[in-house]
Amino acid sequence: QVQLADTGGGLVQAGGSLRLSCAASGLVFSIYSVGWFRQAPGKEREFVARIGWSGGITYAESVKGRFTISRDNAKGTVYLQMNNLEREDTAIYYCAAGRRSAQSYDFWGQGTQVIVSS
Repeated sequence: QVQLADTGGGLVQAGGSLRLSCAASGLVFSIYSVGWFRQAPGKEREFVARIGWSGGITYAESVKGRFTISRDNAKGTVYLQMNNLEREDTAIYYCAAGRRSAQSYDFWGQGTQVIVSS
């Protein structure tokens, strides 16, 4: 059974940092691209960052320079290091894995809550 466990959320003050983790099981992790998405109350889900199976990285403009996505294939885990957090970053964060295209995601985590206080 394929499972993605996204963890690491919490409450942090504006300007602070947080690291999210996405641990995968039940799949050949090294051939999957992994993306991070977030959804705030009353808003649509939005793309945050993506790391390809070969290491290529894409960030949303709103987080570029503040967030860093990385992967450790040996551990089957993708990380999202979030620095200089802003109130607008408050959302539930989800990781997702896919291998068909940059826009395709087959599996999703349960989500982890990030709250940034002003």
